[in-house]
Amino acid sequence: MVAAAEIYRELSDGLRRPLRLEELVYEAAAHEASLPSREAVEAERALPLAEKRGIERAQGEFLAAVLASPEAGAHLVWSMLRPTPEALERLDDFRSTGVADLGAAYVERRGRAAYLELRNPRHLNAEDGTTLGATECAVDLALLDPAVEVGVFRGGVVDHPRYAGRRIFGAGINLTHLYLGRIDFLFYITRDMGYVNKLYRGLSDAEFRPEHLPERTTEKLWVAGVETYAIGGACQLLHVMDHVIAERGARLYLPARKEGIIPGASNLRLPRFVGDRAARQAILSGREWTVGEPDTALLCDEAVAADELEDALAARIAALTDSGLVNAVANRRALRIGQEPLDLFRAYMSEYAREQAHCHLSPALVANLERHWDARRRRL
Repeated sequence: MVAAAEIYRELSDGLRRPLRLEELVYEAAAHEASLPSREAVEAERALPLAEKRGIERAQGEFLAAVLASPEAGAHLVWSMLRPTPEALERLDDFRSTGVADLGAAYVERRGRAAYLELRNPRHLNAEDGTTLGATECAVDLALLDPAVEVGVFRGGVVDHPRYAGRRIFGAGINLTHLYLGRIDFLFYITRDMGYVNKLYRGLSDAEFRPEHLPERTTEKLWVAGVETYAIGGACQLLHVMDHVIAERGARLYLPARKEGIIPGASNLRLPRFVGDRAARQAILSGREWTVGEPDTALLCDEAVAADELEDALAARIAALTDSGLVNAVANRRALRIGQEPLDLFRAYMSEYAREQAHCHLSPALVANLERHWDARRRRL
């Protein structure tokens, strides 16, 4: 087997060509026989999770090896922080109109803020293959538009009978799609190295220059407006926000223990907020937080009544923008360099890619979904 880093260097034209991981694994399949082709993965997607053949494990091993290389891994992280082609195509229109309706995501400029909504009302704003590209494009537009100084992330209004007319920040990964095999392994890695890392780090320079690593990016402050609950992946988003405003009574938790998967980068980030012991309780034993209780101050900056959230967001945006953001962004970057330098993130994602591939294709995940989610009775 040719070393993954060597394959990566060849495919990226000596680290000169941006190469997203979704392209990388399929281009690399021509060089490494163990990697499945795009057609093979598309055929696999037609199978329920319990019947998959496990061919995506090779993608996890390959990405883990690329990310384990300081040089190749840094270039892949940089590549995933470049704006998507769709965002670049839509940028002029967004700057002109201040609105981009991307279906599963909606972003609107209001004054100096861009309000981004995740919209998957049928599935309580869960994330899946239908939301991922739209969300990343929306994040890119907010970061690319020079008129935007602050981003606001919210969940859209849902139409589920139990919550009809209410906003939900997010229900995490779409467990129905997961059980039915509609979510590829690459979803996890693309999400955390794509839009989630862009929320945290911003957009990378147009040229890969290792001497400028780890933190030469175009970034902005982000505020979260949390309503009803933030479950799983939605809770993970709170770890990369600069300010979190949540309605009292909202539930925050990581159900990864019941699902049998790794909760993104929460294992890396959550201990910084709540301490190691509480993080272990959340990740390994399902501990929950309820907004308004004293211990949630470690995860939320403000707890407000439901009818006060809009005003609280407006007040926070005004406070963040009334004296300029040059020092705020510089301080944000300095905090991140001390807490999670890019090389630490790269090393974490290497291990995450390998382990999540095995979790995703484990019989235990199927059993957990049937036991805790009643997955056999769910329908698209």
